[in-house]
Amino acid sequence: MSIRAIDEAPLNKFHRKLTWACAGGPFLDGYLLSIIGVSLIGMSNELHLTTSEESLIGAAALVGIFIGGLCFGAVTDKLGREAMYTIDLAVLVGGSVLSVFADETWQIVILRFILGVAIGADYPIATSLLAEWVPNKHRGRLLGILILAWYIGAAAAYVVGYVMAEIGGNGTWRWMLASSAVLSALILLMRIGTPESPLWLVNKGRTDDAQKAIKRALGRTVSTNELLAAAATEQALQQHRFRDLFQGTYLRRTLFCGLFYMCQITPMFALLTFGPTILGSFGLDKGNAGNLGSALISVVFVLGCIPALRMVDRIGRRPVIVWSFALMAVPLVVLGGGSAVPFALVIACFCAYALFSGGPTVLEWTYPNELFPTSIRATAGGVATSISRVGAAAGTYLLPISLSRLGIGPTMLIGAGITLVGWLVSVLWAEETRGRTLAETSSLPATSKQRSPAGEERYEDVREGELEGS
Repeated sequence: MSIRAIDEAPLNKFHRKLTWACAGGPFLDGYLLSIIGVSLIGMSNELHLTTSEESLIGAAALVGIFIGGLCFGAVTDKLGREAMYTIDLAVLVGGSVLSVFADETWQIVILRFILGVAIGADYPIATSLLAEWVPNKHRGRLLGILILAWYIGAAAAYVVGYVMAEIGGNGTWRWMLASSAVLSALILLMRIGTPESPLWLVNKGRTDDAQKAIKRALGRTVSTNELLAAAATEQALQQHRFRDLFQGTYLRRTLFCGLFYMCQITPMFALLTFGPTILGSFGLDKGNAGNLGSALISVVFVLGCIPALRMVDRIGRRPVIVWSFALMAVPLVVLGGGSAVPFALVIACFCAYALFSGGPTVLEWTYPNELFPTSIRATAGGVATSISRVGAAAGTYLLPISLSRLGIGPTMLIGAGITLVGWLVSVLWAEETRGRTLAETSSLPATSKQRSPAGEERYEDVREGELEGS
């Protein structure tokens, strides 16, 4: 179903506030997953961690994100976007505060897992809410801003970690982990009062609430008859369930969204989580200087997203994702030369990889929200996130082991191979969704048929409502 008052609305203060509030979740994700890489140095010395324990701590949050995305995407489709929008932030505040008091490895692992569950839940909640509120022609860019916030959070974590390591002493790692509590509380305050998605409300037959939400947020009045007709269409159709993600065309789309997401973030998460360690393998001091190098690379990741934000809405999703994956593999192949690669070239390759990764990065949440209908949109986003975290968790866990057993060169070549798999998946399955309504992008190929000029308008109105709920 499509609501023209939303699809054709000009950007206003509400859209901007909602975008930044939704971006708070990815910002915290980038911060939490990167600050652990900085704090592991002091943590390992104080708690005498083994390599396996360091890997377990690094991967715990990613496993949590897998669980959170898999479970709470479906909950969000049932209970609503607004109901879950602030609960997960409260969990992040509590988990971050408790990190100060962790004295054992298992305690840190459990807290990191809980934080990951909250982050994984936030992905489908925030991205589906934003996708269902923003106009068509701005959807790709605004959803891309969410992932841009991830890199800003990662860069902020390395800067904060560097400063705290310079001025702090023993136990500073505890305050590094706890620092996310303040950020989580601020974002929680930003989210209070956000209205529910009108598409979700109409899908559930709550047309009066949808009408009030649109009037409150956009200042536009949608006729009761229009929303009642849309609700009647939704209720007359069979609503999709979790199992439908693994059947027919939706199975292909689920695999595409999850696999390209996984191939994009597996090398990236390993790089950002263990940035100082990786740079140390290439010859840079493994101490606090490595944190500045990691912060620089994170900033370049941000810069790489900026042109991609414009290109996805100007030249299309498919060409951006295909060419980006191809170019991302090149610097990783060069880094396969290992410690023999000059340090200046190492930094140049990491920066090139960060720049080229902007394309698939800004599409990580655009594609899942565009390729699935309202009834399973958040569920699909959660499943895609969960699939991606399988690779990310494995990569984060195995990276220190690979560095110690295989060396930096082979480790980088493995990353190049994973990236090329992402390119192949995109070549085979990436669809073009630029400039289309959510009803059109989530429709199945079988519903696309030629219509006679005389019956075109009536058919389009019926099928558009039908496809959004199908």
